[in-house]
Parts: sequence; structure tokens; C-alpha cells
Amino acid sequence: MTSFGARLSAALDDRGSLCVGVDPHAALLTAWGLTDDVDGLARFADACVSAFGDTAAVVKPQSAFFERFGAQGIAVLERTVAGCRELGALVVLDVKRGDIGSTMAAYAEAYLAPGAPLAADAITVSPYLGVGSLQPVFDLVESVGAGVFVLAATSNPEGPQLQHARTPAGRTVAQTVVDEMTSRNSGAAPLGSHGVVAGATIEPHVVSFSGLNGPILAPGIGAQGGTSDDVRRVFGSSTRDVIPSVSRDVLRHGSDVTELRDAVRRLAGEFAFLRA
Repeated sequence: MTSFGARLSAALDDRGSLCVGVDPHAALLTAWGLTDDVDGLARFADACVSAFGDTAAVVKPQSAFFERFGAQGIAVLERTVAGCRELGALVVLDVKRGDIGSTMAAYAEAYLAPGAPLAADAITVSPYLGVGSLQPVFDLVESVGAGVFVLAATSNPEGPQLQHARTPAGRTVAQTVVDEMTSRNSGAAPLGSHGVVAGATIEPHVVSFSGLNGPILAPGIGAQGGTSDDVRRVFGSSTRDVIPSVSRDVLRHGSDVTELRDAVRRLAGEFAFLRA
């Protein structure tokens, strides 16, 4: 069994440091000339699989945009996840689940257990019922070679109210999350499988990623204003492990597979310094 961290490190070296978000919201389907229904969703998803599956290191479908179509939408999501993985991309399923006990264990099995219909390489999770509540996910990460990205310091404007708050020990909540993942990645090589989500537009003083030894999924690039300079500014010496996450700056090119692939390659080139 090869760990997610090892597979991810190899993929970033091979395909470049970029995560492409697959976010089929209604306005984007319309912009692509597609209908806002399951048929339009399926056409959108098929184009993304063709464009990104053999090009991007990481593909990140946003589950909510598939879920809104019910069971048929979930079926499209299953095909999208499986199709990207078959073509060599690692799939981070963006579900942001966070619960306790047997419920959290069920979420972990749904998205990470080998053979599950929605099995992905990694998922995003929320730690705000306590990092320890995510233990069922951490257990499965270790036992099946999966990965996890825990929300730490996100790029949305509402995030700081909670994430910048300080614990009795004086650390920010965001730093506490990062420190928990740091301890779980101790000794992993070449890279741990317990990652964090941290926006490329956050203030650099909020959290230190030094010693994390795990991947940093960094949204906020492109349409949200983040740049390669922001990545350098925010993540400093940890930039090698950063995965810039881009959605709109790729998907705005429309349904032409060649143009979508070219956009991925261009953006990956802009962040080539991360793995230099």
C-alpha cells in the first residue's frame, strides 16, 4: 500500500502543482451553453474528466453541485470521480464533512473505503466539532492509504471570526488545527497524508506551517485574487507542499477540452517554482 502523501508527491512532480476544481453551479452550466439539469451536469462532467484526468495532478469535484440533482447527480459524481482516477489524476472530493462517532465513521467509509461507490483519494473535512471528532477519518487514512484535508485557515471573509480566535494556550484555532496535523505527519516520507486547507489570501501571521510535512490545499487563486506572489508570502518555506486550487480561472474557458487542458498547463507552469 502506497500512502496518499507519497502518491501526491509523485503526481505533483510529474504533472505540476495544481488542483483543478470541478464546480458545476447553475451559472457555469449556462455559460457553457448547457441546461441546468442532469443532462447538462453530465456533459459538463464528461468534458472535465476528458480535460483534467490525464493533465492535472489533482482534481477536486465539489459534491454539493452534484448533490443538488439528487440520486442522478450523485451517479454523475461517481462517474466523475472514477473517470479522473482511471486517467491518473488524484481526486480530492470536496465534501467538508464534520461530525462525531459512528456518523463520522460512516462519512469516512462513504468517501474513502476501497470499493465504495464514491471512493476518492482524499476528502476535505471540517474540524469545528473538535479535531478529535475526525478520528474515524484519520484511522481510515492510515489503514487504506487515503488522504484528508482539514479546514484550518480558509479564504472566505467569515472564517477569521472563528479561525483567528485564540485558545487558552494562546494559539489561534487555525494554528491548533495545523499543529494537530503536524503531529500526525511526523516521520512520514516523502510527505504525510494529513493535509490542511489554507487560503492563499490569508494574512501570513495567522498560522505557521513550518514542520507540517503534509500537503496544503490553497484555494483563493485566480478569480478570488490570489497570485503566485501570495503563495510565496503566505506559505514561505512550506511552499513545496502547497497545492494551489483553481476553478473559475480554468472553467471560464468553456467546454473545449483542448482549451481547458491548455489552461491547466499554463497555470501549472506559473507554479512550477513550488517543486523546483
